[in-house]
Amino acid sequence: MTPGHRRLILTRHAKSSWDDPAMADHDRPLNTRGTRAALELGHWLHSRGYEPDELLCSGALRTRETWSVAAAAPLEVTPKIKFLDNLYHAGPDVMLAVLRRATGDCVMMIGHNPGIGELAQRLVSRAPSRPEFLKYPTAATLVVDFEIADWSEAAPGRGSVLDFFVPESDR
Repeated sequence: MTPGHRRLILTRHAKSSWDDPAMADHDRPLNTRGTRAALELGHWLHSRGYEPDELLCSGALRTRETWSVAAAAPLEVTPKIKFLDNLYHAGPDVMLAVLRRATGDCVMMIGHNPGIGELAQRLVSRAPSRPEFLKYPTAATLVVDFEIADWSEAAPGRGSVLDFFVPESDR
């Protein structure tokens, strides 16, 4: 990234398993479809050169697994990783506050709906014209650029959409 620019990769976790209804929500793993989608996401990130140098990830198992499977694709950058319990089912205001403390040039945030989808809608000056954007399905990923020198300057409506991705299995 060039000075005065920051990039955000905003990802909803991949599809999780509901096989054990007694399992705590925080502990639900990815299901087979979710694992496939996370791997597809990793390949897409690599093919486009969207490789984060910092990862801000909810502490839930499904978000951590989304990252670990996506990172198994041939990613070339090893980001500084922060698993943050305050991102678990966080609303957009909490997520933006966490983002404003980021230090990387290219930050990836993995979280949950509805917060992640609401944050995506708030941050961009113009939303992608794809109908999936408003639903923000599992593994949906927005890549948005900001003309800011520091993440503390991130604000609603200041981001420019670079790309939006939904894995084939989640369309």
